Amino acid sequence: MPSDCSTASGRTTGNAAPGPPAVPPAHLVPIFAVACGSAVANVYFAQPLLVTLGERFALGSGLLGALVTVTQLGYAAGLFLLVPLGDLVDRRRLITLQLGLLAAALLAVGLAPGTAVLLAALAAVGALAVVAQTMVAAAAHLAAPALRGRVVGAVTSGIITGILLARTAAGVLADLAGWRAVYLCSAALTATLAVLLRRALPAGPPPAARLPYRRLLASTVTLFARNRLLRVRGALALLVFAAFSTLWSSVVQPLSGPPWSLSHTGIGAFGLAGAAGALAAGIAGRWNDRGLAQRTTGTALVLLALSWLPLAFTRQSLWALAAGTVLLDFAVQAAHVTNQTLVHAVRPDAGSRIIGGYMIFYSAGSALGATGSSLVYAAAGWTGVCALGAAFSCAALLLWATTRTR
Repeated sequence: MPSDCSTASGRTTGNAAPGPPAVPPAHLVPIFAVACGSAVANVYFAQPLLVTLGERFALGSGLLGALVTVTQLGYAAGLFLLVPLGDLVDRRRLITLQLGLLAAALLAVGLAPGTAVLLAALAAVGALAVVAQTMVAAAAHLAAPALRGRVVGAVTSGIITGILLARTAAGVLADLAGWRAVYLCSAALTATLAVLLRRALPAGPPPAARLPYRRLLASTVTLFARNRLLRVRGALALLVFAAFSTLWSSVVQPLSGPPWSLSHTGIGAFGLAGAAGALAAGIAGRWNDRGLAQRTTGTALVLLALSWLPLAFTRQSLWALAAGTVLLDFAVQAAHVTNQTLVHAVRPDAGSRIIGGYMIFYSAGSALGATGSSLVYAAAGWTGVCALGAAFSCAALLLWATTRTR
């Protein structure tokens, strides 16, 4: 049974730009990892704060998911409109400019006087946080094919760490200084990173793509329309991250009420239970480099479906929640690294467009899970949420089983 990796790489012949250097400069991978983690954390800050934000802005439990959804919709727009620019303009300039604008959007969230401003600023934060994907594409482009899985895995580990620390840091800061401090501190950190990266990143060679911007965007759609692997992996991302968002967009509600009544810090601390996700990224990257993409995907999706068994007992045991979180985050990140490695290999010279297009599926799934879990929780409680997450997970497993290459 040939792996997806061989299928993808086989389609690069005659399309790719001249090969990149064997590895990125040694200092760039950890810098990319830290910067990616910091950028993507901003998308997840609201999750442990949903109840507090709902009280502050008079939003009912059925509307709390809108705070996550609007951020994810902004993220999806940024993926389509901004990430492809990495194939058109100098990535150093693009990355530092986006970080500067992201700092301004975070400042707007932290100072938001009402619901309309808050939602608009959160959408802008989502759109500009896609700078993380520009950096993933840059790192993947610099890596030789034989090492690409490890490089993408290392950078993705930074993203996972950012996601995990986002919930914990948001909870601690909110308890110490209020929810606004979360976004104001992040604005200061993001502005600092913009200055540092401007000095640290080398100016890249002229991008391979010299298409007008409109044609560049259209070519993203064309790439996915013509390549089955991109469509399948995108659909898997949508379902996997719908399951992921189903958990993290709704778990704050049972944890903040009886019998647990946890503080922001306690709720955020459960993000650390998913630290296995960072481990999964490295393991999945190495397995992909060995041509085991299908095995990695299948294992990850089975674990994802099984994770909802312990999660169903969250109201009875916090240990059950911790166990389910470990399984779910490990599975999601293993599948995510595999997907990114495979889709980039289809057309390395169009890496930014492909990563951006793939991540649109990711963002759509996250928005679907956030909205669906809020509505289901209001109607059927935590049991309904777990049933929804399990349905997304089983659908992903079924899709993989019926579409894998034989």
